[in-house]
Amino acid sequence: MCAFQAAMRGRRVQVLEHANKAGKKILMSGGGRCNFTNLYVESGNFLSANPHFCKSALARFTQWDFLELVGKHGVAYHEKKLGQLFCDGKSSDILDLLLNECREADVQIHLDTSVETIAPCDGGGYRLTTSMGEFVCQSLVIATGGLSIPTLGASGFGYQIARQFGHSVLPTRAGLVPFTLTDPQLKQLCTELSGTSVEDCRVSCNGQSFVENILFTHRGLSGPAILQISSYWQPGDRVEIDLLPHLELPEWLPEQQRERPNTELKTLLGELFTKKMAGLLCEQWFVSKPLKQYTPSELNAIAEQLQAWQLVPAGTEGYRTAEVTLGGLDTREVSSKTMESLKAPGLYFIGEVLDVSGHLGGFNFQWAWASAYAAAQYV
Repeated sequence: MCAFQAAMRGRRVQVLEHANKAGKKILMSGGGRCNFTNLYVESGNFLSANPHFCKSALARFTQWDFLELVGKHGVAYHEKKLGQLFCDGKSSDILDLLLNECREADVQIHLDTSVETIAPCDGGGYRLTTSMGEFVCQSLVIATGGLSIPTLGASGFGYQIARQFGHSVLPTRAGLVPFTLTDPQLKQLCTELSGTSVEDCRVSCNGQSFVENILFTHRGLSGPAILQISSYWQPGDRVEIDLLPHLELPEWLPEQQRERPNTELKTLLGELFTKKMAGLLCEQWFVSKPLKQYTPSELNAIAEQLQAWQLVPAGTEGYRTAEVTLGGLDTREVSSKTMESLKAPGLYFIGEVLDVSGHLGGFNFQWAWASAYAAAQYV
């Protein structure tokens, strides 16, 4: 994105890509359909120690600007939910769009090229020693991403470069990542329900809440709501899950008791969840009996357990499956207008290497496009 936007300004641009294929993360994103942006992009959808930093770039290259590009290339797309835009076809449609723009702008892309050293030149600019030989440039853009999904080539290389030129790197951790559970009873529940999804649960932690699906896995909990809240969770924090936020259970359960006194709790819950899940919840959490046999306080306790299920995750799946890296290069040392380093002239940082992380739903791609465009106007 940054390469062809800069080339359109008449700059001569070379892209050094250490992988054997460009855009691997684009190809695997969104289950192979690439959730390339969101209709409702706001600065509140991003986490950063410097929350105002992202506003300027997001305002100058919006989701509508990217959609214009998508339209230009005839890429068919649809809204899945909550403003999330996906390709009708494959993620490669977005990658091809970017590569075609690069070809049209005469951008040279060098694959399988590792950067060995970077040094400032005496008269300004930078000299790079690479596996392809030496490159000298006036402006150098670091678009290396974070630590997430190392199997696709993610590394801390961008942070190394930042430190080399005197930048601070804020502590990094995995974000948008599944939780692992070690409590034997919880783990048994999750293992037995592995693959079961519960729609539109409210998951809360540290004053943040998300209503989306959750998914039980053999190691713990995943699904969009869990991934979202994981970015706000710290080790030892308690997570609260409302499995039925659309129901007023304290009123609904007594109502069902009056109307269907002989119905077993397990049967009733089987109408709200899968039969297997209802059975397991009754085995682990409740004693299943006909509704008429429950006291008001017992019904209240059932409602509370289902709508305020509290657990403390043992940890997360880590960078192996994390969709984003939280933390990174301290944005107070970078211009929010140009993405240029305030410590090393001609050095720019864009995308996930910076301490800006989006929510799930296309926001991280939009930050990539917007920060790339911002830098491309000045390199």
